[in-house]
Amino acid sequence: MIPAEFDYVRADSVDGALGALAEGGEDAKLLAGGHSLLPLMKLRLAVPTVLVDIGGLDELRGVERENGGWRVGALTTHATLQDTDELGVVARAASLIADQQVRNRGTIGGSLAHGDPASDLPGVLLAFDGSVTARSGGGEREIAAADLFQDYLTTSLGADEVITTVNMPALEGYGWGYEKFTRRAEDWAMVGVVALVKASGGGCEDVRIGLTHMGPTPLRATAAEDALRGGPLDAERIAAAAEHAADGTEPPGDANATPDYKRHLARVLTRRALESAAAGAA
Repeated sequence: MIPAEFDYVRADSVDGALGALAEGGEDAKLLAGGHSLLPLMKLRLAVPTVLVDIGGLDELRGVERENGGWRVGALTTHATLQDTDELGVVARAASLIADQQVRNRGTIGGSLAHGDPASDLPGVLLAFDGSVTARSGGGEREIAAADLFQDYLTTSLGADEVITTVNMPALEGYGWGYEKFTRRAEDWAMVGVVALVKASGGGCEDVRIGLTHMGPTPLRATAAEDALRGGPLDAERIAAAAEHAADGTEPPGDANATPDYKRHLARVLTRRALESAAAGAA
């Protein structure tokens, strides 16, 4: 379908974008890479009257190591992330988003602001205990990933806020694993799992597990984390912990998989991700 009519504003600064958002009110939407918003507009599921294009703001691009963590500009593309090997599992997850054409245009900030539970990066940010920095006319605030995703396609971002940076700890010494099950390579994940493991003396000192498409928001597999943390990192303990990956989840059924099948996938993919993470843990 053809989107409904809208006005277009190309911002030349963050302050300019904030001013255009304020003027447009709740009917104004930010346009970054466009790979989340434009399909919704074509289906008339989103009908903004004003698009504020921030795609030209180079100040919102780039990946920097800062204060023991990573500071990623909100307009950094998935392609840049996938080519930044130092980001580890973030680079791996970004490399599996859709196809190369989408990765060349899609941005990390746009993906997080969209809040789709089937997207790859929200679950990764949640596993990292990361955050975003959002700016509005009233100033800046930092929003933890645990507080950002509220419901299906719903975040805690205000209509007048722009994500400027994405913040993640470096997690030195952690091994990682990322598993994603799709019908076709470029599809949304039926289920995705990110695992981060830190080892000490042959045991699990810490573990974080993020789940994609297992509910209306990205989730942490806390029952599986609790079952592994503090115990040995052997195959038997990992398999037993992975059996708890779907505990408390309510995955949506769809044309690709039933809720029960997604729970099965979560257990299988969690075991695989944990095995990879444990093998790389220091």
